Amino acid sequence: MTVDEDAKRLAELGYKQELARTWSGFSNFAISFSIISILAGCFTTFGQAWNNGGPVAISWGWPVISIFILIIGFSMSELVSAYPTAGGIYWWAAKLGKPIHGWFTGWLNLIGLVAVTASVDYGCATFLNITLNRLTGGAWENTLTNAFLLFVIVLVLHALINIFSHRLISLLQNVSVWWHVAGAAVIVGILIFAPGEHQTIGFVFTETINNSGFDNSAFWFYVLPLGFLLTQYTITGFDACAHVSEETQGAAKSAARGLWQSIFYSAIGGWILLLAFLFAATNVDEINKQFGFVGAIFDTALPANLATAVFAISTIGQFFCGMSCVTSMSRMTYAFSRDGAVPGWRLWSRVDRNRTPVNAILAGCAAAGLLTLPALYAPAGSGTPVAFYAVVSIAVIGLYLAFLIPIWLRLRMGDAFVPGPWTLGPKYKVLNWIAVIEIAIISIYFIMPLSPAGVPGNPAFAWTSVNYAPLAVGAVLLGISLWWTLSARKWFTGPRRNVDEVPAP
Repeated sequence: MTVDEDAKRLAELGYKQELARTWSGFSNFAISFSIISILAGCFTTFGQAWNNGGPVAISWGWPVISIFILIIGFSMSELVSAYPTAGGIYWWAAKLGKPIHGWFTGWLNLIGLVAVTASVDYGCATFLNITLNRLTGGAWENTLTNAFLLFVIVLVLHALINIFSHRLISLLQNVSVWWHVAGAAVIVGILIFAPGEHQTIGFVFTETINNSGFDNSAFWFYVLPLGFLLTQYTITGFDACAHVSEETQGAAKSAARGLWQSIFYSAIGGWILLLAFLFAATNVDEINKQFGFVGAIFDTALPANLATAVFAISTIGQFFCGMSCVTSMSRMTYAFSRDGAVPGWRLWSRVDRNRTPVNAILAGCAAAGLLTLPALYAPAGSGTPVAFYAVVSIAVIGLYLAFLIPIWLRLRMGDAFVPGPWTLGPKYKVLNWIAVIEIAIISIYFIMPLSPAGVPGNPAFAWTSVNYAPLAVGAVLLGISLWWTLSARKWFTGPRRNVDEVPAP
């Protein structure tokens, strides 16, 4: 498909070609591959799986959950092929359903993208904080204040990179892919050859660990599924392929391929990387003592200089991941504003002379910065910013709920749906049903208490142990609902056409 044909298809969907269509199919794949980022999620959320299931939650949980996520990806690939717009899943929901479906999908997606940007950039800053502390021999202090300072610097750099040039972003996305492939390969090599000993196959594939505090009787149906957050958090954000489809050449095919392939290759690479972690995890007592922190594996299995190198490789990978998150978030902000859904929409839907949505980039980064303010606080006796982890939950639950709505609507539409060149054919029924059920199940698990002290009524109950996800996500849903009921339903009509006719080919 030529650029002119892409613009013609976009006009059929109701929009002018305002963003520069300079991205290749590989660049489209690269942005989702970078956002998934096995060098980010596999490191920052490793402890969630270690404490809630141990090795089996990782060695078996990762591939099994990856298959379900791939099915979600297949369902979404069919939709992006039919509707390659920057609004992505919001546009699909509004097209397949009613304005109310587009409203909820759009806000869940946008808030989820802001939250995932905040969480990824804060994770990058945390690892940069650790790396600088190690490189300076402790002269740079590993404190929450310094972590937040680095977070602000990283966020500003990501905003500037995205503003500077859409061509630069496309180039850096491609570089990011090779950094993730080569970086992960180097880390795996280090963990194979540097340690003096390794764990057994039996440990990696059969050992269970329950550091959650819940009784072992709840292990298989409650504790272990909580460990699956590692996979669900890492493999998300792949809707970026849709959000940059208006900048991608041959988007109806290449964006669909990029979406499912980014999941597939990340699942394989992530599993290899995580198995390398587990085989190197010989000092189980120390890892448990550090609550499953992945750095405990490197510090106990590797010389100090190699452990620092692993931290540095991951930090750079996380920097690329955050950069891609800002790109995806800003395109969604631009598209949703273009349809009048965001207050001040005229400002956020404006593009500069380089055809870049500068105001949307700035607004999204500012929102991510404000959302991360709770990371400055940790409860007494703890170095963990507990309230901030609600942001991670908002990111995961918000994005997956946003995915669920258009998939369900496509399933409901049945054979009346007009597919694009990439289609599931009759297999859509079983795949869509699996996707819907999986999202519903994980959304329930991720709002449940993560420890007994977070269960209301428990004698050991403490607010610092509460899973703030249901409160945070509930507040978001309540706010969206009230806004719709009291105001938006009177004026929000879904996607607004900004072209009167389709240009001749």
